[in-house]
Amino acid sequence: MKKAALGAAAVSSVGFSGFAKEKENEKEGTLEFPSKKVKKPVVISTWNHGLPANQETWKQLKAGKSALDAIEAGMKIPEADPNVRSVGYGGYPDREGKVTLDACIMDHNSNCGSVCFLQGIMHPISVAKRVLQNTPHVMLAGQGALQFALSEGFKEENLLTPESEKDWKKWLEDSKYKPVINIENHDTISMLMLDQDGNLSGGCTTSGAAWKMHGRVGDSPIIGAGLFLDNEVGAAAATGLGEAVIRTAGSAMVVELMRQGKSPYDACKEITERIYNKHKNHKDMEYLQVGFIALNKNGEHAGYSLRSGFNYAVSDDEKGHRMEDAKFKMAWDK
Repeated sequence: MKKAALGAAAVSSVGFSGFAKEKENEKEGTLEFPSKKVKKPVVISTWNHGLPANQETWKQLKAGKSALDAIEAGMKIPEADPNVRSVGYGGYPDREGKVTLDACIMDHNSNCGSVCFLQGIMHPISVAKRVLQNTPHVMLAGQGALQFALSEGFKEENLLTPESEKDWKKWLEDSKYKPVINIENHDTISMLMLDQDGNLSGGCTTSGAAWKMHGRVGDSPIIGAGLFLDNEVGAAAATGLGEAVIRTAGSAMVVELMRQGKSPYDACKEITERIYNKHKNHKDMEYLQVGFIALNKNGEHAGYSLRSGFNYAVSDDEKGHRMEDAKFKMAWDK
């Protein structure tokens, strides 16, 4: 099924204050961007449901919370919202009717935590943060991730809402798998932050592609695919068909292009076009959508997608909370 472009929501800007005076970053070994003034803090996240997530993250930053705590708090908003059908509670199930969740989180020191194929826990982003903080590992999967979550005090609960169950049963009538990323299924929420100290961090959380095979894991929990950052350079995150992002190590490649001097926009565009060139003759090209967001150490940000319809939320002192449309390579066929 072909889908028309989604316009960005019109959101008024809100001013901010209350952050401490910016500090000069003179740490040895970091890359310098001397020609441009650094804008910080900045928070960006994917899709319309990124806006309330950004607002909560910003609130937590103003209250003095750490970057990871603020990201966690913001991403818990869509995870708990049954109307967001691609994240957490109420997310579309797999073809067996099971809601399975993936998430990861990463700080400015390259510490990271991840969970994949997690069932029965509403906030996988919180479990991923505990993996970072309380284990020597980066990723826990499936039953092991669930056991760890329960040992950390998380409560197991049913994440399949009546609405998602109804949609799943309707899908069973045809059982056709077309992972179209559109207004009904906005996929991952990915968030990137440059905090008031000039440090980068980020996170991803998702219930993955609707009607996927049981056990499927996408790019979102994979450091280097769904999320990557280097505190000397910048950060990037992906949304869309995870298999396409994994094949190109998408987010890591965006960051490496920024290391070579490309802007966030040019880096996102180049990797998106690389994905297009790898898939243009594949049968999945009919419904393929991927998008990237990127944020560099100057606070410059951008989004770019293969097809029209991708937007992302931005929060900063200058213009407040808002949505921005990403540029794209091609429109959906009509």
